Amino acid sequence: MVTSQFEFLRFLRDHPGARVADLAAGFAIGIGPTGKGIDRLEKQAWVRRRSDPSDRRSSLPELTDDGRQPVETAEATFTETPAELTADTLGGPSGLATAQILPELRSACERDRIGLPTG
Repeated sequence: MVTSQFEFLRFLRDHPGARVADLAAGFAIGIGPTGKGIDRLEKQAWVRRRSDPSDRRSSLPELTDDGRQPVETAEATFTETPAELTADTLGGPSGLATAQILPELRSACERDRIGLPTG
């Protein structure tokens, strides 16, 4: 499993009922690449699409039982291991400052639409 697959699966797990457009907005990528990513997850049987009752042109990707297990297993690799590897570096004052500034930086980028897809 690659990082993008993990992130999509985790997003779907944590945001039931999300649309492809919600994933695209959450990751600041275009709807086309997001849909292709969902297609790949669907081929693995980790995701299935169901009809969106409020918009018949749209579908809602949802995590399958087969997709839930790999995302839970991968959680340690993608979250706990990096935390362990960076604990000494980010545990001190510079780590605290970094943790405080990153959300502000993201907000500023989102406000100024820096790094967001066009169209």
